[in-house]
Amino acid sequence: MAASKLQALWNHPAGPKTIHFWAPTFKWGISIANVADFSKPPEKLSYPQQIAVTCTGLIWSRYSTVITPKNWNLFSVNVAMATTGIYQLTRKIQHDYFPEEEAAVAKE
Repeated sequence: MAASKLQALWNHPAGPKTIHFWAPTFKWGISIANVADFSKPPEKLSYPQQIAVTCTGLIWSRYSTVITPKNWNLFSVNVAMATTGIYQLTRKIQHDYFPEEEAAVAKE
């Protein structure tokens, strides 16, 4: 039973023998690194980097639902990239353009 499931995974059109398997797997590293940057001060975040992460996530999460075979790993990693990128951009924008609100929250 386990051997047949392993063989089915191995021979799947989006299985480990194809780039369709490995590309999203490596993209998880970018998402995890972006989550690790949640503790980084907002002034050290980069607009170009976070815009790239966000746009990549948004574009490829849409595209991953159109391609055949459907690659749910690709969809999931791109949703994670878009979410973390939007969160980081929000932090950066709040820090750069609304500093008085941040200071008022810190005083409370």
